[in-house]
Amino acid sequence: MQRNKFLVGVVGGAAATLALGGLGTHLLSGTESTSHLDEYSTASVDGHKALKSTVVAGRTQSKYHPLPWVGDKIHDVSCPTGLKAVAGASVTCTGKKGDGSTVDIPVTVVKATASSVTWKFER
Repeated sequence: MQRNKFLVGVVGGAAATLALGGLGTHLLSGTESTSHLDEYSTASVDGHKALKSTVVAGRTQSKYHPLPWVGDKIHDVSCPTGLKAVAGASVTCTGKKGDGSTVDIPVTVVKATASSVTWKFER
């Protein structure tokens, strides 16, 4: 009887650890971001307010590989233009992997207001 309780405790503890690890991975590996449009982060693309390309590139690079088991490690991310503050607008940024190969990173606006842009990228 004592042995069964021990096994239940071990299995339950392992399951809880895996669930917590999975939840942590999910929270830290998110690809969605909200950025405020202010004098430092705003540009103009085709006459529309836009998030500067350097802001999009920097945030994408920092979130692309948040944990060793999520995504590839990349560097030198660049975006050709700013990201228009219009829902559905998109831009494809480029990053470099450790082996020198490049990776295209599609970025899309999910929601836009006069003061912020919510956007996501694909890994």
